[in-house]
Amino acid sequence: MQTLCRDCSHVSAHRLRMCAACGSDRLLFHARLPDLSVAHIDCDAFYAAIEKRDNPELRNRPVIVGGGTRGVVSTCCYIARLDGVHSAMPMFKALKACPNAVVIRPDFRKYSAVSREIRAKLEALSPLVQMVSIDEGYIDLSGTARLHSHPPAALLATLARDVERDLGITISIGLSANRFLAKMASEMDKPRGFAVIAPEEVGDLLGPMPLTAIHGVGPAFAKRLATDGYRLINDIRRADRKTLIMRYGESGQHVWERAHGIDHRTVSPDHQRKSVSAERTFNTDISAHDVLEDRLWSVCEETASRAKKHGLAGYTVTLKLKRKDFRTLTRSVTLHDPTQLAQTLFRATRPLLQKETRSATPYRLIGIGISELCPAGEDQIDLIDPTVAKRAAAERAADRAREKFGHGAVQTGRGVRMEAQKLRRD
Repeated sequence: MQTLCRDCSHVSAHRLRMCAACGSDRLLFHARLPDLSVAHIDCDAFYAAIEKRDNPELRNRPVIVGGGTRGVVSTCCYIARLDGVHSAMPMFKALKACPNAVVIRPDFRKYSAVSREIRAKLEALSPLVQMVSIDEGYIDLSGTARLHSHPPAALLATLARDVERDLGITISIGLSANRFLAKMASEMDKPRGFAVIAPEEVGDLLGPMPLTAIHGVGPAFAKRLATDGYRLINDIRRADRKTLIMRYGESGQHVWERAHGIDHRTVSPDHQRKSVSAERTFNTDISAHDVLEDRLWSVCEETASRAKKHGLAGYTVTLKLKRKDFRTLTRSVTLHDPTQLAQTLFRATRPLLQKETRSATPYRLIGIGISELCPAGEDQIDLIDPTVAKRAAAERAADRAREKFGHGAVQTGRGVRMEAQKLRRD
């Protein structure tokens, strides 16, 4: 049995009651500590933790980060969670459950800056870092023990202390042999936790959990599984793999693999982008404002699709126009909140286009780009425009329908009109 001291990163080959190096009793015990190398890093109540760090008066108070009375909770501190507040809860319900809470509007620029600092600390340990959201990511420390002269578990314990010291927030760590088990481990000991799951422990540790603990098993699929007698992870572990595949297709394969602790996904470094954009060159130069506006919508949709694919949002939106003499014109606007939505991009750049088309100048190209990127968070729905929430929800629903049934499954009125015009031209 190996012992890791979380206060000094000392590793011992024996199980100890206190650290032989520093005397701490903040210890982690596991036989597989030396050879497990895939970790999930999860920041504890990230937005709220940063707000408390920046305002010490909030330290012992319940804090909710989110919109106004029409908005939702982006995140909340652990004190607020004791009253039943949780992410995505409507604000009016959250304030009813925790009337003494301090409500703070999200500041994604500040949160993104901290996220980048955490990423830099991870990349100093290994090039195999994959951030999956603004406050969580994976790191593969395989082969780094010789480079750093410490096993992965010790490096992670040092990382947790460095984040706490340098950034003023805490993280929880899960260590295992693959991404799925690492994430399950990080959720077992929060906040400020460090847990380990070896593949051979899946039955004992995860078996009694409901199937909804597996990412990808939502309420509808869980209900279907329950109808067939599968409610716990152990139920799936006892089931025949071929039977599950025949009954549920790829979902059956997925749930069987996860129930057995199998995850073939690797930690893939996602190189940091500085912008996301799309542009269209016309077959013939266009000067008519209404036609250019239709083309503007097309590139807004394409840019939004690319941003969503990469899980990014941006604060600055740039309109690009190229004249018939190849001179390029760019106009930008900075938003209060980052976006990845086509509707928001279009509404932000439409006035810019109107201003540039007053002189009926012919253009040969139009493009849209977003920069000052950050990981996409919750749609900001508590804005001056009361219809923004409906538009955001409609666009997300359309995205899901297109993903399931194809791009042509859902079209806007503008898109239908453009398609009809194209058919007439052809």
